[in-house]
Amino acid sequence: MSIETLAQEIGKIAQNDGDHQTGIPQLSIHRRSASTAPMHCIYGLGLGITAQGGKQVTLGEQVIAYGPGQSLLTTVDLPVVSHVTKASLAQPFLGMMLRFDGSALLQLATEMALPPVSREQVSRAISLRPLEAPLLDALTRLVQLLSEPELITPIAPLIQREIMVRLLSGPHGPYLRQLVASGSPSHQIAQAMTWLKQNFSRDVLMNELAASVHMSPSTFRQHFRNLAGMSPVQYQRQLRLQQARQLMLNQALDASTTAARVGYESASQFSRDYSRLFGAPPQRDIKRMQHLSLADAEPPAP
Repeated sequence: MSIETLAQEIGKIAQNDGDHQTGIPQLSIHRRSASTAPMHCIYGLGLGITAQGGKQVTLGEQVIAYGPGQSLLTTVDLPVVSHVTKASLAQPFLGMMLRFDGSALLQLATEMALPPVSREQVSRAISLRPLEAPLLDALTRLVQLLSEPELITPIAPLIQREIMVRLLSGPHGPYLRQLVASGSPSHQIAQAMTWLKQNFSRDVLMNELAASVHMSPSTFRQHFRNLAGMSPVQYQRQLRLQQARQLMLNQALDASTTAARVGYESASQFSRDYSRLFGAPPQRDIKRMQHLSLADAEPPAP
């Protein structure tokens, strides 16, 4: 299999621009005919592949550009800025995202005889590595399976298991094994991140959160920044603001109501933080986002 073959298979399914969910719940495919504006989003545990074109992801101060022949793994929920950098009508951006279940990865990791990872070192929760031929082959077969919907139920789990095994044993392996190793700093920080995601609107003392994962405050902050590329406070703030943006877009809430909904006591502080992250005050940003959505919905000019 080649990366061109994967691009062809994705193109057969994603014949129009957009983000396409598939008959395999964990798999989505993506197509763009032009470069896009930077978009704030959250990447969860999963593998992103660019089969054609180019993409850029920014995590904190880290900027990652990747294209065909590379694979991007994220091991925890990360607030990132993502955009397509290379795409045209003749050569559209074509990509895929495959999400994983953490418990399934943990089960596989315990079954495999894998070398141990450092229990002290904390690596960044995002990893860019060359796309190895066996992994590319498995990913291509998974996309090809979409053309045989009657076979998805019995076969897709087998291919997904193969993909997880190859990730655990390949260049991305240390990042995944560090995440699932019980008692490791990465595992403890991931637990704290999960709590913050589920309780982002609550006021929390970071010292108490550090104690909950059996770390000193200074060690907790250091490991958190190493893994997430930002401090715990910045992480919680981005979760709040991204949720706020979705509430205003999807439920037409005003800024004051939204601020209180996501945990802000001060509407003015909310507006300042929002402007700093998204580049415009809430009302102006939402109008801009709505305009972009309408423009995306319109057919391209002849």
